[in-house]
Amino acid sequence: MAASLRPDTGKADVAIIGAGVVGLGIAWRLAQRGVRVTVFDRGAVGSGASHAAAGMLAACAEAEPGEEALVALGRLAQAAWPSFAAELEQATGIDVELRREGTLVVALTADDQARLRHQLAFQKSLGLPLDWISALEARRREPHFAAIAGALFSPEDHQVENRKLTAALRAAAVGAGALIREHVAVEQVLASRDRVTGVRLADGSEIAAGTVVLAAGAWSRAIAGIPAPLLPPVRPVKGQTLALRMDPAAPLLSHVVWGPNVYLVPRRDGRLIIGATVEEKGFDATLTAGGVLALLEAAWRIVPAIEELPVHEMWVGHRPGSRDDAPILGPGPLDGLVYATGHHRNGILLAPVTAEHIARLVVDGSVDAAIRSFGMERFARAEAAE
Repeated sequence: MAASLRPDTGKADVAIIGAGVVGLGIAWRLAQRGVRVTVFDRGAVGSGASHAAAGMLAACAEAEPGEEALVALGRLAQAAWPSFAAELEQATGIDVELRREGTLVVALTADDQARLRHQLAFQKSLGLPLDWISALEARRREPHFAAIAGALFSPEDHQVENRKLTAALRAAAVGAGALIREHVAVEQVLASRDRVTGVRLADGSEIAAGTVVLAAGAWSRAIAGIPAPLLPPVRPVKGQTLALRMDPAAPLLSHVVWGPNVYLVPRRDGRLIIGATVEEKGFDATLTAGGVLALLEAAWRIVPAIEELPVHEMWVGHRPGSRDDAPILGPGPLDGLVYATGHHRNGILLAPVTAEHIARLVVDGSVDAAIRSFGMERFARAEAAE
Protein backbone atom coordinates (compact mmCIF):
# COMPACT_ATOMS: atom_id res chain seq x y z
CA MET A 1 0.00 0.00 0.00
CA ALA A 2 1.31 3.46 -0.85
CA ALA A 3 2.35 5.68 2.01
CA SER A 4 -0.09 8.41 0.99
CA LEU A 5 -2.58 9.50 -1.63
CA ARG A 6 -0.71 12.77 -2.23
CA PRO A 7 2.93 13.64 -2.92
CA ASP A 8 5.27 15.06 -0.29
CA THR A 9 5.58 18.73 -1.23
CA GLY A 10 7.66 19.78 1.76
CA LYS A 11 4.66 21.62 3.19
CA ALA A 12 1.76 20.67 5.43
CA ASP A 13 -1.03 22.47 7.17
CA VAL A 14 -0.32 20.26 10.19
CA ALA A 15 2.74 18.20 11.11
CA ILE A 16 2.15 15.46 13.68
CA ILE A 17 5.13 14.06 15.56
CA GLY A 18 4.37 10.45 16.44
CA ALA A 19 2.55 7.70 14.53
CA GLY A 20 1.02 5.76 17.39
CA VAL A 21 -2.73 5.49 17.89
CA VAL A 22 -2.88 9.07 19.19
CA GLY A 23 -1.06 10.66 16.26
CA LEU A 24 -2.77 8.46 13.68
CA GLY A 25 -6.21 9.13 15.14
CA ILE A 26 -5.66 12.88 15.04
CA ALA A 27 -4.34 12.62 11.48
CA TRP A 28 -7.46 10.70 10.42
CA ARG A 29 -9.85 13.21 11.94
CA LEU A 30 -7.94 16.15 10.47
CA ALA A 31 -7.71 14.61 7.00
CA GLN A 32 -11.46 13.95 7.09
CA ARG A 33 -11.87 17.71 7.59
CA GLY A 34 -9.78 18.45 4.52
CA VAL A 35 -6.62 19.42 6.40
CA ARG A 36 -3.31 18.67 4.71
CA VAL A 37 -1.50 16.63 7.37
CA THR A 38 1.81 14.79 7.55
CA VAL A 39 2.67 12.33 10.32
CA PHE A 40 6.32 11.63 11.19
CA ASP A 41 7.68 8.81 13.32
CA ARG A 42 11.23 7.97 14.33
CA GLY A 43 10.44 4.26 13.87
CA ALA A 44 7.79 2.12 12.24
CA VAL A 45 4.17 3.17 12.50
CA GLY A 46 2.70 2.07 15.83
CA SER A 47 5.91 0.47 17.04
CA GLY A 48 6.00 2.16 20.45
CA ALA A 49 3.45 2.03 23.26
CA SER A 50 0.65 1.34 20.76
CA HIS A 51 2.30 -1.97 19.84
CA ALA A 52 3.15 -2.91 23.42
CA ALA A 53 -0.27 -2.18 24.90
CA ALA A 54 -2.89 -4.75 25.88
CA GLY A 55 -5.83 -2.78 24.49
CA MET A 56 -7.89 -2.54 27.68
CA LEU A 57 -10.63 0.10 27.85
CA ALA A 58 -10.63 0.29 31.63
CA ALA A 59 -12.16 3.60 32.71
CA CYS A 60 -14.14 2.08 35.60
CA ALA A 61 -12.12 -0.66 37.28
CA GLU A 62 -9.01 1.52 37.59
CA ALA A 63 -10.81 4.61 38.96
CA GLU A 64 -9.06 6.00 42.03
CA PRO A 65 -9.54 9.07 44.25
CA GLY A 66 -8.00 12.19 42.75
CA GLU A 67 -8.60 11.01 39.18
CA GLU A 68 -12.22 12.12 38.80
CA ALA A 69 -11.52 14.25 35.71
CA LEU A 70 -9.59 11.41 34.09
CA VAL A 71 -12.41 8.97 34.87
CA ALA A 72 -14.91 11.34 33.25
CA LEU A 73 -12.75 11.58 30.12
CA GLY A 74 -12.38 7.80 30.06
CA ARG A 75 -16.13 7.35 30.30
CA LEU A 76 -16.60 9.67 27.33
CA ALA A 77 -14.12 7.53 25.43
CA GLN A 78 -15.87 4.30 26.39
CA ALA A 79 -19.14 5.69 25.09
CA ALA A 80 -17.44 6.68 21.82
CA TRP A 81 -15.71 3.35 21.22
CA PRO A 82 -18.54 1.33 19.57
CA SER A 83 -19.15 3.93 16.85
CA PHE A 84 -15.40 4.62 16.53
CA ALA A 85 -14.67 0.92 15.93
CA ALA A 86 -17.56 0.60 13.50
CA GLU A 87 -16.45 3.66 11.55
CA LEU A 88 -12.91 2.32 11.31
CA GLU A 89 -14.14 -1.04 10.04
CA GLN A 90 -16.38 0.63 7.48
CA ALA A 91 -13.51 2.82 6.28
CA THR A 92 -10.82 0.12 6.16
CA GLY A 93 -12.38 -3.34 6.38
CA ILE A 94 -10.31 -4.01 9.51
CA ASP A 95 -12.11 -5.36 12.58
CA VAL A 96 -10.32 -3.99 15.66
CA GLU A 97 -12.00 -6.70 17.77
CA LEU A 98 -13.94 -4.62 20.25
CA ARG A 99 -14.92 -7.28 22.80
CA ARG A 100 -17.64 -6.56 25.36
CA GLU A 101 -17.44 -9.39 27.89
CA GLY A 102 -16.33 -6.87 30.53
CA THR A 103 -13.64 -7.08 33.19
CA LEU A 104 -13.29 -9.10 36.39
CA VAL A 105 -11.07 -7.75 39.18
CA VAL A 106 -10.15 -10.73 41.34
CA ALA A 107 -9.60 -10.87 45.08
CA LEU A 108 -7.40 -13.80 46.09
CA THR A 109 -7.44 -13.18 49.85
CA ALA A 110 -9.59 -11.55 52.51
CA ASP A 111 -7.24 -8.56 52.46
CA ASP A 112 -7.71 -8.24 48.69
CA GLN A 113 -11.44 -8.42 49.22
CA ALA A 114 -11.41 -5.64 51.83
CA ARG A 115 -9.31 -3.41 49.56
CA LEU A 116 -11.55 -3.99 46.55
CA ARG A 117 -14.74 -3.37 48.52
CA HIS A 118 -13.27 -0.09 49.77
CA GLN A 119 -12.38 0.83 46.19
CA LEU A 120 -15.87 -0.20 45.06
CA ALA A 121 -17.46 2.25 47.50
CA PHE A 122 -15.51 5.10 45.88
CA GLN A 123 -16.32 3.89 42.36
CA LYS A 124 -20.01 3.65 43.22
CA SER A 125 -19.88 7.23 44.54
CA LEU A 126 -18.93 8.30 41.01
CA GLY A 127 -21.86 6.39 39.56
CA LEU A 128 -19.66 3.78 37.90
CA PRO A 129 -21.35 0.48 36.97
CA LEU A 130 -19.35 -2.03 39.02
CA ASP A 131 -20.68 -4.74 41.32
CA TRP A 132 -19.25 -7.25 43.77
CA ILE A 133 -19.83 -10.88 42.83
CA SER A 134 -19.19 -13.97 44.92
CA ALA A 135 -16.36 -16.41 44.36
CA LEU A 136 -18.94 -18.95 43.18
CA GLU A 137 -20.34 -16.55 40.61
CA ALA A 138 -16.86 -15.52 39.44
CA ARG A 139 -15.92 -19.17 38.90
CA ARG A 140 -19.19 -19.79 37.06
CA ARG A 141 -18.16 -17.07 34.61
CA GLU A 142 -14.52 -18.21 34.48
CA PRO A 143 -14.32 -21.93 35.38
CA HIS A 144 -10.51 -22.00 35.29
CA PHE A 145 -10.16 -19.60 38.22
CA ALA A 146 -8.35 -20.87 41.30
CA ALA A 147 -9.97 -20.66 44.73
CA ILE A 148 -10.59 -16.93 45.06
CA ALA A 149 -12.35 -14.72 47.61
CA GLY A 150 -14.61 -12.94 45.11
CA ALA A 151 -14.39 -10.33 42.38
CA LEU A 152 -15.57 -7.00 41.11
CA PHE A 153 -17.39 -7.14 37.80
CA SER A 154 -17.06 -4.13 35.51
CA PRO A 155 -19.45 -4.71 32.60
CA GLU A 156 -18.39 -1.66 30.58
CA ASP A 157 -14.60 -2.10 30.73
CA HIS A 158 -13.91 -3.83 27.43
CA GLN A 159 -10.93 -4.42 25.14
CA VAL A 160 -9.74 -3.96 21.56
CA GLU A 161 -6.90 -5.54 19.62
CA ASN A 162 -4.41 -2.68 19.76
CA ARG A 163 -2.21 -3.85 16.89
CA LYS A 164 -5.20 -4.15 14.56
CA LEU A 165 -6.29 -0.72 15.80
CA THR A 166 -2.97 0.75 14.69
CA ALA A 167 -3.30 -0.87 11.27
CA ALA A 168 -6.87 0.39 10.92
CA LEU A 169 -5.99 3.95 11.93
CA ARG A 170 -3.08 3.99 9.51
CA ALA A 171 -5.29 2.80 6.66
CA ALA A 172 -8.06 5.24 7.58
CA ALA A 173 -5.69 8.21 7.81
CA VAL A 174 -4.06 7.39 4.47
CA GLY A 175 -7.44 6.77 2.88
CA ALA A 176 -8.58 10.21 4.01
CA GLY A 177 -5.49 11.82 2.45
CA ALA A 178 -2.89 12.00 5.22
CA LEU A 179 0.79 11.47 4.46
CA ILE A 180 2.66 9.13 6.80
CA ARG A 181 6.45 9.15 6.92
CA GLU A 182 7.84 6.39 9.12
CA HIS A 183 11.52 6.02 10.04
CA VAL A 184 11.74 9.81 9.66
CA ALA A 185 12.69 11.46 12.93
CA VAL A 186 11.70 15.02 13.73
CA GLU A 187 14.72 16.67 15.30
CA GLN A 188 13.35 20.12 16.01
CA VAL A 189 10.19 22.21 16.07
CA LEU A 190 10.82 25.41 14.12
CA ALA A 191 9.41 28.70 15.35
CA SER A 192 9.65 32.41 14.61
CA ARG A 193 8.37 35.21 16.83
CA ASP A 194 6.72 32.78 19.22
CA ARG A 195 4.88 31.01 16.42
CA VAL A 196 5.48 27.52 15.03
CA THR A 197 6.60 27.49 11.40
CA GLY A 198 7.30 23.79 10.86
CA VAL A 199 9.73 21.03 11.74
CA ARG A 200 13.30 20.11 10.92
CA LEU A 201 14.01 16.45 10.24
CA ALA A 202 17.07 14.48 11.29
CA ASP A 203 18.45 14.70 7.74
CA GLY A 204 18.38 18.52 7.93
CA SER A 205 15.39 19.04 5.65
CA GLU A 206 12.58 21.29 6.78
CA ILE A 207 8.81 20.90 6.47
CA ALA A 208 6.74 24.06 6.71
CA ALA A 209 3.60 23.72 8.84
CA GLY A 210 1.26 26.15 10.51
CA THR A 211 0.53 23.70 13.34
CA VAL A 212 2.69 21.05 14.98
CA VAL A 213 1.04 18.38 17.14
CA LEU A 214 3.38 16.77 19.64
CA ALA A 215 2.15 13.17 19.94
CA ALA A 216 5.50 11.45 20.42
CA GLY A 217 4.56 9.61 23.62
CA ALA A 218 7.49 8.75 25.85
CA TRP A 219 9.85 10.50 23.41
CA SER A 220 8.06 13.87 23.60
CA ARG A 221 10.84 15.59 25.55
CA ALA A 222 13.46 14.61 22.98
CA ILE A 223 12.24 17.13 20.39
CA ALA A 224 14.42 20.24 20.18
CA GLY A 225 13.12 23.74 19.53
CA ILE A 226 10.68 23.80 22.43
CA PRO A 227 12.06 25.80 25.37
CA ALA A 228 12.84 23.51 28.30
CA PRO A 229 10.14 24.95 30.60
CA LEU A 230 7.56 24.27 27.88
CA LEU A 231 8.49 20.65 27.27
CA PRO A 232 5.76 18.33 28.55
CA PRO A 233 6.75 16.48 31.74
CA VAL A 234 6.55 13.05 30.14
CA ARG A 235 8.82 10.14 31.01
CA PRO A 236 9.08 6.52 29.85
CA VAL A 237 7.54 3.98 32.24
CA LYS A 238 8.89 0.56 31.33
CA GLY A 239 6.53 -2.39 31.11
CA GLN A 240 7.41 -6.02 30.46
CA THR A 241 4.62 -8.14 28.95
CA LEU A 242 4.24 -11.63 27.53
CA ALA A 243 1.71 -13.63 25.59
CA LEU A 244 0.87 -17.30 26.03
CA ARG A 245 -0.90 -19.42 23.42
CA MET A 246 -4.33 -20.88 24.25
CA ASP A 247 -6.55 -23.07 22.08
CA PRO A 248 -8.80 -20.49 20.34
CA ALA A 249 -11.65 -23.03 20.34
CA ALA A 250 -11.34 -23.60 24.10
CA PRO A 251 -9.72 -20.51 25.70
CA LEU A 252 -8.99 -20.51 29.42
CA LEU A 253 -10.55 -17.04 29.83
CA SER A 254 -13.19 -14.95 28.10
CA HIS A 255 -13.12 -11.80 30.26
CA VAL A 256 -10.33 -9.34 30.82
CA VAL A 257 -9.07 -10.25 34.30
CA TRP A 258 -7.22 -8.10 36.81
CA GLY A 259 -5.52 -9.52 39.89
CA PRO A 260 -2.86 -8.39 42.33
CA ASN A 261 0.05 -7.03 40.21
CA VAL A 262 -1.16 -8.56 36.94
CA TYR A 263 -3.77 -8.46 34.20
CA LEU A 264 -4.76 -11.16 31.71
CA VAL A 265 -6.33 -10.30 28.36
CA PRO A 266 -7.63 -13.11 26.09
CA ARG A 267 -7.54 -12.57 22.33
CA ARG A 268 -9.76 -14.17 19.71
CA ASP A 269 -6.76 -15.79 18.03
CA GLY A 270 -5.88 -17.68 21.23
CA ARG A 271 -3.21 -15.39 22.64
CA LEU A 272 -3.40 -14.63 26.35
CA ILE A 273 -1.69 -11.33 27.14
CA ILE A 274 -0.13 -11.17 30.62
CA GLY A 275 1.19 -7.85 31.84
CA ALA A 276 2.68 -5.67 32.84
CA THR A 277 5.51 -4.58 35.08
CA VAL A 278 5.76 -0.90 36.05
CA GLU A 279 9.39 0.17 36.16
CA GLU A 280 11.07 3.58 36.33
CA LYS A 281 14.12 2.61 34.28
CA GLY A 282 14.09 5.10 31.43
CA PHE A 283 14.22 3.57 27.98
CA ASP A 284 15.74 0.29 29.15
CA ALA A 285 14.30 -2.43 26.91
CA THR A 286 15.65 -5.50 28.70
CA LEU A 287 13.39 -8.45 29.36
CA THR A 288 14.34 -9.78 32.78
CA ALA A 289 13.83 -13.14 34.44
CA GLY A 290 12.49 -11.42 37.53
CA GLY A 291 9.94 -9.39 35.61
CA VAL A 292 8.64 -12.35 33.62
CA LEU A 293 8.62 -14.60 36.72
CA ALA A 294 6.60 -12.06 38.70
CA LEU A 295 3.99 -11.82 35.96
CA LEU A 296 3.71 -15.57 35.46
CA GLU A 297 3.46 -16.27 39.18
CA ALA A 298 0.77 -13.61 39.68
CA ALA A 299 -1.20 -14.95 36.70
CA TRP A 300 -0.77 -18.58 37.85
CA ARG A 301 -2.30 -17.74 41.24
CA ILE A 302 -5.48 -16.76 39.43
CA VAL A 303 -5.50 -19.32 36.59
CA PRO A 304 -3.24 -22.29 37.48
CA ALA A 305 -3.84 -23.93 34.10
CA ILE A 306 -1.64 -21.38 32.37
CA GLU A 307 1.38 -23.50 33.37
CA GLU A 308 0.59 -25.83 30.47
CA LEU A 309 0.46 -23.07 27.86
CA PRO A 310 3.36 -22.37 25.48
CA VAL A 311 5.01 -18.95 25.54
CA HIS A 312 4.15 -17.14 22.33
CA GLU A 313 5.88 -13.75 22.65
CA MET A 314 7.57 -11.43 25.15
CA TRP A 315 8.19 -7.72 24.79
CA VAL A 316 8.98 -4.42 26.51
CA GLY A 317 7.11 -1.15 26.02
CA HIS A 318 7.46 2.37 27.37
CA ARG A 319 4.30 4.10 28.55
CA PRO A 320 4.33 7.89 28.28
CA GLY A 321 3.80 8.80 31.92
CA SER A 322 3.15 12.43 32.82
CA ARG A 323 3.81 13.97 36.22
CA ASP A 324 0.27 13.11 37.36
CA ASP A 325 -0.20 10.13 35.00
CA ALA A 326 -2.94 11.98 33.09
CA PRO A 327 -2.68 13.04 29.44
CA ILE A 328 -1.44 16.44 28.33
CA LEU A 329 -3.93 17.78 25.80
CA GLY A 330 -4.33 21.26 24.38
CA PRO A 331 -2.52 24.27 22.99
CA GLY A 332 1.07 25.02 23.86
CA PRO A 333 2.53 28.43 24.74
CA LEU A 334 4.03 28.65 21.25
CA ASP A 335 1.27 29.66 18.84
CA GLY A 336 0.56 26.66 16.64
CA LEU A 337 2.01 24.05 19.01
CA VAL A 338 -0.47 21.47 20.29
CA TYR A 339 0.16 18.80 22.94
CA ALA A 340 -1.33 15.30 22.67
CA THR A 341 0.90 13.16 24.85
CA GLY A 342 1.37 11.68 28.31
CA HIS A 343 -1.48 9.16 28.09
CA HIS A 344 0.37 6.63 30.30
CA ARG A 345 -1.81 3.47 30.41
CA ASN A 346 -4.79 5.07 28.69
CA GLY A 347 -3.66 5.76 25.13
CA ILE A 348 -5.88 3.09 23.57
CA LEU A 349 -8.88 3.96 25.74
CA LEU A 350 -8.63 7.69 25.05
CA ALA A 351 -7.84 7.43 21.34
CA PRO A 352 -11.35 8.40 20.12
CA VAL A 353 -11.75 11.49 22.32
CA THR A 354 -8.15 12.61 21.87
CA ALA A 355 -8.47 12.41 18.09
CA GLU A 356 -11.77 14.28 18.00
CA HIS A 357 -10.98 17.05 20.46
CA ILE A 358 -7.45 17.73 19.22
CA ALA A 359 -8.74 17.87 15.64
CA ARG A 360 -11.37 20.40 16.72
CA LEU A 361 -8.72 22.44 18.48
CA VAL A 362 -6.50 22.50 15.40
CA VAL A 363 -9.32 23.38 13.00
CA ASP A 364 -11.34 25.95 14.94
CA GLY A 365 -9.15 26.82 17.94
CA SER A 366 -11.67 25.64 20.54
CA VAL A 367 -10.63 23.75 23.65
CA ASP A 368 -13.55 21.51 24.54
CA ALA A 369 -14.59 21.35 28.18
CA ALA A 370 -13.83 17.61 28.16
CA ILE A 371 -10.07 18.23 27.80
CA ARG A 372 -9.73 21.68 29.37
CA SER A 373 -8.40 20.39 32.67
CA PHE A 374 -5.63 18.40 30.93
CA GLY A 375 -3.63 21.33 29.56
CA MET A 376 0.05 21.97 30.29
CA GLU A 377 -0.86 24.95 32.48
CA ARG A 378 -2.05 22.63 35.26
CA PHE A 379 1.54 21.84 36.17
CA ALA A 380 2.38 25.52 36.59
CA ARG A 381 -0.67 25.93 38.82
CA ALA A 382 0.39 22.95 40.91
CA GLU A 383 3.88 24.35 41.34
CA ALA A 384 2.52 27.76 42.32
CA ALA A 385 0.29 26.16 44.94
CA GLU A 386 3.19 24.30 46.60
